[in-house]
Amino acid sequence: MFLRPFSILALLALTVGSALGSAQFDVRDYGAIGDGTTKNTEAFAKAIAACAASGGGTVHIPAGRYLTGSIELISNLTLDLDAGAVLLYSPDPTDSPLVRSRWECTTAWTHAPLLHADGKENIAIVGRGTINGQGENWWWRSGKERSKKLTGDKKELHDKALASWKALMDRYEHGDQPGASEFKLAAEYLRPALIETYHCRHILVDGVTITDSPFWLLHPLYSEDIVVHGVSFVSWGVNGDGVDVDSCRNVRISDCFFRTGDDCIVIKSGRDADGRRVAFPTEHVVVDNCVMYEGHGAIVIGSETSGDIRNITASNIVAKGTDCGVRIKSDRGRGGVVENIRCDNFVIEDAAKQAIEITTLYSKTSPEPVSVRTPAFRNFALSNFSIIHAKQIASIHGLPEKAITELRFNDITASGSIGFICDNTSQIELHHVRVDTPTGKAFEFNATHFVSLDDVTSYTPKKSSSVILLKDSDSVWLHNSQAQQGTGTFLQVSGETPKHLVVSNNEFSAADSPVANVK
Repeated sequence: MFLRPFSILALLALTVGSALGSAQFDVRDYGAIGDGTTKNTEAFAKAIAACAASGGGTVHIPAGRYLTGSIELISNLTLDLDAGAVLLYSPDPTDSPLVRSRWECTTAWTHAPLLHADGKENIAIVGRGTINGQGENWWWRSGKERSKKLTGDKKELHDKALASWKALMDRYEHGDQPGASEFKLAAEYLRPALIETYHCRHILVDGVTITDSPFWLLHPLYSEDIVVHGVSFVSWGVNGDGVDVDSCRNVRISDCFFRTGDDCIVIKSGRDADGRRVAFPTEHVVVDNCVMYEGHGAIVIGSETSGDIRNITASNIVAKGTDCGVRIKSDRGRGGVVENIRCDNFVIEDAAKQAIEITTLYSKTSPEPVSVRTPAFRNFALSNFSIIHAKQIASIHGLPEKAITELRFNDITASGSIGFICDNTSQIELHHVRVDTPTGKAFEFNATHFVSLDDVTSYTPKKSSSVILLKDSDSVWLHNSQAQQGTGTFLQVSGETPKHLVVSNNEFSAADSPVANVK
């Protein structure tokens, strides 16, 4: 019998879960009560201890609502949540001891996540149940509470904890490494993720719904061989990212649904001096067949790039109403190399900011000499994109002291209020790219060198504006392109005259002026 790809993956997930151990441990046999109010931290610990004593197996969570503090996972464990089973993260931080972690990619000790593993392997979290972080109990620690400002004891604790965290971060920048005992106060600001694996191997998360996290929903950290399949990520709180892949390798994320209050899938590798000290890259990541609604970014890389990020592919992605579709970002001070990125088969509709953003100028900073603090972006390929009604189609900004290099865009059809804007890049190619904007230029290149434009056009040209603007750019080839009816100037050159400008094999009869120089 032929099985659809989803069925095959589901079968593999069940097979992996079974392989981890045949022994079954029902949490109710260890005192768990699924009434939503009884605290079950001890009952879950007993069930997992029994599983460990038998050499591994499956801890089964039947339908019910189980309130619990942090659950420490073991090697060779399948945590199986029935349909109707809901894990509820205790709002009491004393139910979650401090554990080593990262917070926004800086080394830290935070309250333990609801599901936590450190140095373990062969862990599966599977089923049709829900993992609920009850994040509204934690979000105020960020300094943001719904519809009102913090006051009284909450504000005092937040302010002191935030000041402590800032002081610790400053010490990292100066080469110090604070110890665990120094995070007791700061941890009251550093909200925990909902699920986190730290230095783990062979991780499977399949089928469950992960929602309402205090911070990021799923945070694999310093881990490898990770499969995330068929998971629904639903969040609306502060820093409610779906998956943050943080200094990991060999990761596959597929067939997932995202509706998040922040980014959907984010790939990171450490922040600033601390990230460069650890120097653990994220590499070999595949994302496939996912749907994203309303997140800040659908596929995001950075801005924490200090440990290097390489060999990433994302394909067959539908993003509806996200701020960005593809967002690759870093900044002065981060450093790190981001390279070998490929995105293919994207539909991006109603992007509230940029459908595509690639920038090493994430925040306004002053130029500085090239050093280990300078991020390097190179060898990105984006192909087969349908972009509909974006606020801006593409925003690409390198640093004056360090250009973004080797960018390729192929087979892209896009409509948006603002077109394709690019500066401080080198070796950029556009093949079969159409950009339609109601006002302004379709394409703008500033301080861009070695530009190949092959079959680029706009179906909404303006008499008052060129289709393409080249400013202070050189070594440009424009070929196989066509001016549409209504075109004023197709190519406008301003600033420094290009050292090499080759215009060949184009059809510009519909343009009033094929090429114009403006000093």
